[in-house]
Amino acid sequence: MSKTILITGAGSGLGHGTALGLAKNGHKVIATVENWPQASALLEDAKKAEVELMVEKLDYLNKDDHDNILRKYGAQIDIFCPNAATGETGPIAEIPVDRIRHVFEVNVFNTLELAQRFAGIFARRGYGKIFFTSSIVGFSTFPFLGPYVASKHALEAIVQLMREEMEGTGVQIATINPGPFRTGFNDRMYDTLDQWYDPQKNFTPEKPIRDVQSLFGGKELQLDPQDMIDFMVDVIPQDEHKFRNVYPERFIENCKEYQESLWDLKSSPEIAKKKNP
Repeated sequence: MSKTILITGAGSGLGHGTALGLAKNGHKVIATVENWPQASALLEDAKKAEVELMVEKLDYLNKDDHDNILRKYGAQIDIFCPNAATGETGPIAEIPVDRIRHVFEVNVFNTLELAQRFAGIFARRGYGKIFFTSSIVGFSTFPFLGPYVASKHALEAIVQLMREEMEGTGVQIATINPGPFRTGFNDRMYDTLDQWYDPQKNFTPEKPIRDVQSLFGGKELQLDPQDMIDFMVDVIPQDEHKFRNVYPERFIENCKEYQESLWDLKSSPEIAKKKNP
């Protein structure tokens, strides 16, 4: 059955491919992008793919954009997919807090603000679905990805609470949790480090940061994004699916093992002086 789906963050990466894939499968798609050049590029790609979709500008930090989207499409939407996100990298003990604050503004506060508005529309009419794009870092951590990791941990808590608190309204709440995919997002996150980090001034050594940067920005760890896009295109319109939708599924056990390991960690002055090999 065809659905009317609004997906944000469609200007690049997974959102871009998912918007096109959903439209190709016969759904009515409203795809939002951050700026007009992204809108032009997405429309051109839709033309090449011979699919129809509606493209709108939605800057998460612009409340007028929020109002415009809700006014034009709010009552039509079956599924709202808040997918847009941003990230920063660097040692959490040193990264300027304003940079973390910006990540939370996009990934948490404004994502929640839009979700609240759709939640109200859906609850009053008795049906609808909000399908948040989170990440596997919503329940695990990776060094020097602190701002992004923290924002996704916060989002996971919000989504879990929203699901529980909205029981009985007819509104479905769920997450999609991608692993690392080669969309350019990770590379852009690491580019932000060089805007403020100075190994001559900051106390965190540079090599561990660059090692992780090489890992997450390299080709070995990052996966083909088309597989993730195909998964999102398949699961988003489904009437029944898991609350958490992790892909690839092999990351589920890794995340469970990580969370379990935290209960056995100890703290002491001696341990604090040791460096893991």
